[in-house]
Amino acid sequence: MSSALYEGVLGASPGELLRSWAGEPWLDDPRLGRVTDRGGFEAWVTSTKEWLLDHDAELRPVDAIRTAERTVEEVAIDLTIDGERRELPVAIAADRTADGHLTAIRLYHSMWPLIRDHEIRVPMLEGDRDLAGPDIVGEYQRALAAGDLEAVLATYEEDAVVREPAGGPYVYSGRESFRRIYTLQFANGGGIPLQRCQITDDGRACALEYNVVRWGASEMPPQAGLAVYVRGATGKLAYGRIYDDAAPPAVSDSSAAS
Repeated sequence: MSSALYEGVLGASPGELLRSWAGEPWLDDPRLGRVTDRGGFEAWVTSTKEWLLDHDAELRPVDAIRTAERTVEEVAIDLTIDGERRELPVAIAADRTADGHLTAIRLYHSMWPLIRDHEIRVPMLEGDRDLAGPDIVGEYQRALAAGDLEAVLATYEEDAVVREPAGGPYVYSGRESFRRIYTLQFANGGGIPLQRCQITDDGRACALEYNVVRWGASEMPPQAGLAVYVRGATGKLAYGRIYDDAAPPAVSDSSAAS
């Protein structure tokens, strides 16, 4: 497994990478914004390569989900920022034609590891009221939306691991750890109903692209996110990895609690 996008940025020219596209490039990046043409994509490649090199980036592939029409790749990027090494977890959703050429790339990550703050990420996909998560993923989504702590815990394997968007210290494992973090998540008067947009599922793992619109009692500006759920041996969730930049209400802020 390789971190194909960033390895391509580091190892190929913008012109070479342009040949991967079926037509005009379409790419959306939390740091650099949206690209919709060849010139913009070439500038994005050049700027991203400089950024990776300037921050002594080390790429660590995490996982990948591949279907006929889409790839969702996860990579952790270790960067030197303000004299310290920080982890930036990134998810890359790439839509493809039948012959494998790109039609769109959506990058998802939090800005917290980079600037110690959040930035609103406007939606890239529309919500689909009829889209329901499959099997245990759907059970988890219903429990999350309802703020049902016990139902959420029941969806996880005993040795499951959950990672928040900021990565680094925001990784949890074990029943009591889960109970603490989800109690905090639901402290704002309810659950977190996500506006589901698109699912990529290979049977082993499921990636859900969504918009955050509410956190408990607080309405939020709609903002894009992606979560990856990996099924375990019993069919429950073994891993949950989240990629968004939604700023939680103060009572649910794990950075303030850590």
